[in-house]
Amino acid sequence: MAKTFRQMVAEARAEVPAISPAEAKAQLAADPNTLVLDVRDAAEIQANGRIPGSHNVSLGMVPVRADQELPEAARDPKLQDRSRPIITTCAAGGQASLAAKLLKDMGFTNVKILDGGTAGWKNAGYEIEKPA
Repeated sequence: MAKTFRQMVAEARAEVPAISPAEAKAQLAADPNTLVLDVRDAAEIQANGRIPGSHNVSLGMVPVRADQELPEAARDPKLQDRSRPIITTCAAGGQASLAAKLLKDMGFTNVKILDGGTAGWKNAGYEIEKPA
């Protein structure tokens, strides 16, 4: 049976916890090893900005970059530690939810979704930077 985007997001959110922008900011301050993973396409980040210090891997590339069996050149070193705290984000949270579930399915044990995505972060009054 076919699933819609919203159904897949709901399933992901049932399996992976979401945190508020305030909780994410506190986690980043408490644990500098936390990775904010922005899964939007680079063009969208360029146009709309990003959370300072966030790392970009587009949603379609997450399973490739996080894989541990593909050739090293295909992998992202920031996505190899399965216990690293990761907060996924996108524009509003839908794609971030799918990415978080993908990571969980790949064995990551400390993944959270930024509720409201980068827009929620910005609406909470936190800084957004334009990539260089």
